[in-house]
Amino acid sequence: MDMKPITLCAALAGTALSGSVTAFEWQIGDTRASVYGYAKLDIIHDLDANLGNSVKRGDIRLDGEKGPEGHSILHGYQSRLGVSSLTATSRGEVKAVLEGDFFGSGGGSFRLRHAYGEWNGITAGQTWTNFGGFLGMNPTVDFTPQPGQGNAARQAQLRYSRGGFSAALEDPGSLGGKVSVAAPDSAKQPLPDLTLRYQGKAGSLDFGASAVLRQLAYYRAASDEERSAVGWGLNLEAAYRPVPGLVLRGALTHGDGIGGYLEGSPAAPAYVDPLTGELEPIEASGATAGVSLAAGPGDITLGYGVARAELDEAVAAGALTGAANQQFEAWHLNYIWSPLAGVSYGIETSYHRRQVQDGREGDTVRLQGMVMYKF
Repeated sequence: MDMKPITLCAALAGTALSGSVTAFEWQIGDTRASVYGYAKLDIIHDLDANLGNSVKRGDIRLDGEKGPEGHSILHGYQSRLGVSSLTATSRGEVKAVLEGDFFGSGGGSFRLRHAYGEWNGITAGQTWTNFGGFLGMNPTVDFTPQPGQGNAARQAQLRYSRGGFSAALEDPGSLGGKVSVAAPDSAKQPLPDLTLRYQGKAGSLDFGASAVLRQLAYYRAASDEERSAVGWGLNLEAAYRPVPGLVLRGALTHGDGIGGYLEGSPAAPAYVDPLTGELEPIEASGATAGVSLAAGPGDITLGYGVARAELDEAVAAGALTGAANQQFEAWHLNYIWSPLAGVSYGIETSYHRRQVQDGREGDTVRLQGMVMYKF
């Protein structure tokens, strides 16, 4: 995967994993090691409901619902620390990365982000999923990305890459999600998820295409049998630079049983029909679009994202109610700039909208600023 500085989060990830120019580096024999990271302060004010340390779309109040308004949060949980090494051998370089931040449990606990090694095209450990990427991701000050793209998150995997193509076996019960069932029934993950990706470049256009194939299953205690279904997803993304200082981005994602591989998916990957016991995948789709324009020492970005699940059949079967989340939307307008190397500032206004299956909806506005010091 080409880690280009397409977004704030992607830029930080790419810098961290390739060895930051401000990282502390040292050479030990044939190994070059570095310690890198950043300290970040987020300053947040929600005009309506409290959406948490990063936006929780499911907490948006629906129209008519009452509750306290106006909430401020300051935190440093996104701050990050990592160690990477690159060792030269007669059979190619060996790379290893170990990285964490403090966003565990929604904020306040140290958690593992990356723990992987690479050698001769083989990646093993926990790192970015092979489904989707950063090309269609608009930069946001908030830690929660816009809905609708392939979910640029991390999970355990075994991947092989050659040129622009990569294939991976990934943890089936993590990012994509599993079937929600009640005891004595139990969900299971029979096989790893299979992901395929190709990323290329044509002039000023960077593009990527990804696919995921997965098996969803659960054990039905009443009949002492397993029920399963096939899930799949597709993602297309691109970033285009028609002139210096201008970037256009977009992504399309669609699948059946795709679950959390769609960023901001409102629904689980599948539901169990309460009458037949059959496992039925849930169809979901999403899209992002955005533009960034260089202005002074930084960039102004306007971005939009939407993710929607088709829940009519699940509600008709009695597996879900009309209160189930069906669609999430988000607009972000921000300016992110660096007055000098290693220091970044950002200000952002974001508008978020939530719609449930019976047609009710609600919206809210978040104001946010950040100060970041990288090393």
